[in-house]
Amino acid sequence: MSAVVMTKSGLLTAEEFFLRDDFDSQTELVKGEVIQMPPADSYHGTICVNIAVLLKQHAKQHDSGHVFSNDGTIITERGPDSVRGADVGYISYTKIPKGQYPRGPLSIPPDLIVEVHSPTDRWVKIQRKVVEYIDAGVTVVCVVDPTTETARIYRNDRDEEQLKNGDLVRFDDILPGFSVPLKQLFE
Repeated sequence: MSAVVMTKSGLLTAEEFFLRDDFDSQTELVKGEVIQMPPADSYHGTICVNIAVLLKQHAKQHDSGHVFSNDGTIITERGPDSVRGADVGYISYTKIPKGQYPRGPLSIPPDLIVEVHSPTDRWVKIQRKVVEYIDAGVTVVCVVDPTTETARIYRNDRDEEQLKNGDLVRFDDILPGFSVPLKQLFE
């Protein structure tokens, strides 16, 4: 792989970010600057798998869309560029047809992003990321907190919804019929 030539401003574009020789999945691009993300613990990974499996089962059963995980990358801003890595996401076949999943970062906003709060995450940074996703056109952002076993659901057209033990996780506007007990995400 060849070395990346940075833009005149010293900020990277999304395309340059992915061509870097030292690229790894524990980085994100925020307003043209590479930021290091601390590695998550194994419980974080378990929760991500639980969510991805539940979403994938529903999407497959209803033949409705793609599910991705493992810091799947999304371009959230241009000029300067930002590329975020989502813990779990869903994008319908109406946006990306079945069998045509693109390589590289998504430039089309997913319908759903799920972020799992890590012990090293600061809530202010998570809130900024939520706003960035919503501003980029993501329909629903769900932030799951393993410490409190709660979730917060954000949409651009509604107030924040808070879920706690005993509540059902539902995304009727994008995944009709999807309904799982919040507790099931943490098992």
